[in-house]
Formats: sequence, C-alpha cells, structure tokens
Amino acid sequence: MTNERDYDIVIVGGGPAGLSAGIYAARSRLRTLLIEKEMIGGNIVYAELVENYPGFPEGISGMDLTQDMHKQAARFGMDTQMTEITGLHVEGPRKLVKTGEGEFSGRALIIAGGSTRQSLGAPGEKEFTGRGVSYCATCDAAFFTDQPVAVVGGGNAAIQEAVHLTRFASEVTLVHRRAELRATRIEQERAFAQPKIKFAWNSTVVAVEGKDTVDGLRIRNGQTSEESTLKVKGVFVAIGFTPNTAYLKGVLSLDEAGQVVVNDKMETNVPGVYAAGDIRSGSLRQVVMACADGATAAMNADKYLEQKK
Repeated sequence: MTNERDYDIVIVGGGPAGLSAGIYAARSRLRTLLIEKEMIGGNIVYAELVENYPGFPEGISGMDLTQDMHKQAARFGMDTQMTEITGLHVEGPRKLVKTGEGEFSGRALIIAGGSTRQSLGAPGEKEFTGRGVSYCATCDAAFFTDQPVAVVGGGNAAIQEAVHLTRFASEVTLVHRRAELRATRIEQERAFAQPKIKFAWNSTVVAVEGKDTVDGLRIRNGQTSEESTLKVKGVFVAIGFTPNTAYLKGVLSLDEAGQVVVNDKMETNVPGVYAAGDIRSGSLRQVVMACADGATAAMNADKYLEQKK
C-alpha cells in the first residue's frame, strides 16, 4: 500500500515554474505534491498587471494568474503543502524532502523555489510596492509612459532596467551609492549614451514618498550628507536577487551566483532532480520562461520515471 506521503513527483516552490510543473505532472496522472513556504504565486503576485503573458490581451494581475494556475493543477489532482523545507536527501531511488510538517518523498524532485529580491529596506518601499515601486521594468515600464522614474542600483541589471525604461519614461534617474557603476563596460556605454538617463552618484535612498501612489524618492548624498527629493512617479529597485538555494549547498551543483546548474532538460547533476524558473542558472526572470522551464522539467521527469519502471 502506498504511503500517503510518498509521491511520484515533489515540486518545491509555488511560483509560475512550480505551478506549471504541477499542471504537467498531475495531468500526466503522476501523483504530485507541491510544497510552498509562503504564498502561492511567488514574486509575480506583486505585479498589479502582467501585460506580456500570452493569452491576456488586456493583461492580468500576477495574483489572478497564479491563483488560476494553482486551481488548474489542483483540478488535475496536485496536492499542496504550505510549509518550509528544512532539508533534502536526494541520493537513491526516492528523494526525501524534510519539512516543518514532516517528511515527504518523491521518485523525482523539481526545485522551483525562485529567488528573493533584495529590498532597499527604506520607509515607503513596502507600502508602495505595486503602486509605484517595482522590481521589474520589463513587467511595469509601460505604466510610466511619459513620466519621470528612478532606478536604484549600479550593476548590469540596473543599467538594463534603466535603458529599457527610456523607451517609455520621460526621464530616468539612476541612483547609485558609489561614484562609478559596477556594470560591465558595454552596459555603461549604453547608459551614458542615453540622453534620458541622469545620474545621482554617491546616493542612497532615504524614503519612498507619496500619498496613494509614489510621487517622490528622497535620497542622501554619502559625501555631503545632503538630502534631496527626486520628483518621480516610479521607483525601480534593481539591487539584485538572492536565489533561494541556501539549503542546496553541498546537495546540488550551484553556479557562482548560487543558482542551480542545469542543462536544457532542466536536469541537475543528480539524476531525478530538476530545477526550473528563477532558481536555475541562466534564468531570464520572466513568467513565461518560468512556465516553460516548469513544463520542461515535468516532462523530462515523467520520461525519467518511465525509464525507472
């Protein structure tokens, strides 16, 4: 008799990658469990309107999109546990997942735990998230057409966000805590060549200001300690993401950024273990790509299980 805690596939992470994997796995009549520690949907739930996901010409909120994906997977029979992973044992025919609710096992495992965005920790940031504070220019730039915005950061991601925003915003101010950018030389050249991009050097964020939506970003110059307010309608935070892989160190191969190394089948270095979405190396951090990763991982996990029968 099958133990109720034994599954064909266990999926770690309830964002778009994990949900997509769940849809494909459960629809293939595989006994499937999804484990999520915080909120079904992942980082995309903070997007008030997703306009670049195929099939929604008027857009859809990140919350609605992922809630519908979860319902879809559940309709095919996927189980869900809201709990935190405390450890993994991936050697052998069954992969053991230790959680706050006890242990679960799967003949295959899909890691789709995503990443945690690094926040400013400044007053107003949390309150205005989705109302002027964004972490994705590709997702939200169009909302700020012909309006001034700020980008916080100085690395490649920040420059790419700023350059993308010049297609929409009237002006983009790049706020960086140092006197020079950390981005690669070619990215810097692109930024300096853009007349819409201005620079606030040696500056850190004091607070995000506004009433119902953002209308200003208060910054402090690190050399003079002088404070000033940028009149902007949007603030894009691009100071990096931390992949949720701390518990995977020594378990799976990780790259220098801490992301799981995979091949084009989403296979990790451990047979029967896959990684998908923002957590895997080379991720584009787009919901449509995360969904594709999840589908790829689930289909290849299915093939792996067929071979093991």
